[in-house]
Amino acid sequence: MADLLRWTRRLAAALACAAGLAAFAAEAPPVADDPVVEARMIKLAEELRCLVCQNETIAASHADLAVDLRQQMREMLQRGMDEDQIRAYMTARYGDFVLYKPPFKPTTALLWVGPPVLLAIALLALFITLRRRQRASPDAFDPDTPDDDDEPRLPR
Repeated sequence: MADLLRWTRRLAAALACAAGLAAFAAEAPPVADDPVVEARMIKLAEELRCLVCQNETIAASHADLAVDLRQQMREMLQRGMDEDQIRAYMTARYGDFVLYKPPFKPTTALLWVGPPVLLAIALLALFITLRRRQRASPDAFDPDTPDDDDEPRLPR
């Protein structure tokens, strides 16, 4: 009898879990009838930034805007537009920010030149600091003495 009760509880728990998972199930996103169009759309969507998430591609994002943009790109591809035309449309509408690899031009030069320049400055500062420390006499450094706070205190 106890085994039957235990088995019934397990079955009830499994059914409750299955019902909970079914509640989270969502409709599959629409896909193009043509797998070639779908593959082209995914490839293009991986080059464009989601405007809501900003750190994800349109292909990876689950935001409503990204879903709409993927559908819009599918329709454009089905109408015969190529990837460059779609990229130009998205850039004209949302600016260079939508591109994960923005073109090199005066307004985006800092994006391309900034990180290498900052790295060079940091390496130069490190080199200068190490050279100064190497040339300094040993007296310039504090001796390793225990601080008053590091010593164990005796109870009063």
